[in-house]
Amino acid sequence: MTRPGAFDLAVVGAGILGLACALAAARRGKRVVVIDRDAQANGASVRNFGFITVTGQAGGDMWRRALRTRDVWDEVAAETGVEIPHRGLLLAARRPESVAVLEAFLRTEMGACCRLLDAAELRCRHPELAAPDLLAALWSPHELRVESRDAIPRLAAWLEARHGVTFLRETAVVGVETAKVVTTRGAIEAEAVVVCPGDDLVSLFGERIAAHGVTRCKLQMLRLADPGFRLPAAVMSDLGLVRYAGYTALPAVPALRARLQAEQAEQIQHGVHLIVVQSADGSLVVGDSHHHGPTPDPFALEAVDRLILDEFEAVFGRRAPPVLERWTGTYASAPDRTVVIDTPAPGVRLVMVTTGAGASTGFALGEEVVADLFGEARQ
Repeated sequence: MTRPGAFDLAVVGAGILGLACALAAARRGKRVVVIDRDAQANGASVRNFGFITVTGQAGGDMWRRALRTRDVWDEVAAETGVEIPHRGLLLAARRPESVAVLEAFLRTEMGACCRLLDAAELRCRHPELAAPDLLAALWSPHELRVESRDAIPRLAAWLEARHGVTFLRETAVVGVETAKVVTTRGAIEAEAVVVCPGDDLVSLFGERIAAHGVTRCKLQMLRLADPGFRLPAAVMSDLGLVRYAGYTALPAVPALRARLQAEQAEQIQHGVHLIVVQSADGSLVVGDSHHHGPTPDPFALEAVDRLILDEFEAVFGRRAPPVLERWTGTYASAPDRTVVIDTPAPGVRLVMVTTGAGASTGFALGEEVVADLFGEARQ
């Protein structure tokens, strides 16, 4: 397919993590090829919220990666024309136990620049949150939102046009070894290889992925019609406080978890927590739920969608707008790690985000992996 040594880096997978690795290498002047079996991105990278989440990420590496990734999204958006419809996060608290968790969070390093809005200020500044039982909300300025369906194709096209990255679509990779990728269209030679398989747990290095305990997580998502107001930021509910690792280690969480289990057992059972983001056309992307298994079924249960919409209505204090779209997504998930970075062969890296935070941490991960492969400090 190419002359020997035509590429410095071959990237397997054109989701956000593969594109992040391609960008990091291209910024160092490397010759990059990205290989993907699909004609266009069709997995978790385009089925998500496009919500670049900083607040609530696990402390340490994940939080640092999220901050860096947010900054790179800002840079890329300016160069590619990717729209950022809104910034920031409002996490609504409807229980005293939730307020206690948020107060504890604000005392941590990750609470920097965040603040707690009391009920009066919340209703004055954000009347779209109209639930009568809202006690407070955490305001974070760190987050931003992109429309994934638009952002991922734009990013790929920009990498090709601006940075000279080669894309081989509708091409399956059947084998990877040091300095060589074997595809259904021939062999590609490259100094280094990064494999970003998303939630494909068996096609490449299946035994190594299995050794890390990786499985898959299915989620249900909805798009709702324009509600007639504009969100200034993403909105979450206090169900997220018992799911996001940046909160769950706080000593105030067990009391909240016990109350949620008593009051919203079905939501807890189905892994439901609320994220609401708004698109440029006014529609709302709303989710989600979490069900784990090696091959989750493709079916979206109306009862689970109803649990998500019930939480929407509880936070916004109004009936949910009509549903325009429904879909399911899957992502790689592991019980005891947020990221897998493995070395199956010299010059080869297997890279997976195992928390559903690829869009939120991928650019920083790409920089780390490329710097490691090419022996360079991050630029």
